[in-house]
Amino acid sequence: MPATQTQPSTPAPFLSAWFALLDSPDASRILDLISDDFSFSILFSTGGDGATDFHGGRAEMEGYLAQREQGTRTHHLLTASAHGRDELFLGEVRRSGVPEATFVASARLTPSGKVRRLLIGRSPAVLFA
Repeated sequence: MPATQTQPSTPAPFLSAWFALLDSPDASRILDLISDDFSFSILFSTGGDGATDFHGGRAEMEGYLAQREQGTRTHHLLTASAHGRDELFLGEVRRSGVPEATFVASARLTPSGKVRRLLIGRSPAVLFA
């Protein structure tokens, strides 16, 4: 099921909502979902030997969002799970409906439901479809 069509029964409700917002015209709304002590790392590979590690806190997430291509990629759920305040999400990134890369995401949430820690890895080297 695509992350953009999240339903209440999804096994990783927070990350499903996160990727739905990321795919929306107003991706910056994800900033409302992060805690005061938020930290993240997104290891982003487009192939070959190089990858970019976007990491930090709120200010760095704002910078990450500002540099993203908007409206070109969508995130689609392959499988997910949650245990307590931790969620795992395996997904596929598509460009114009064509699979481009696989990604994994993990999140640890605060008791109030905001994300405190976020780790995402993306690579076109292995597609699960």
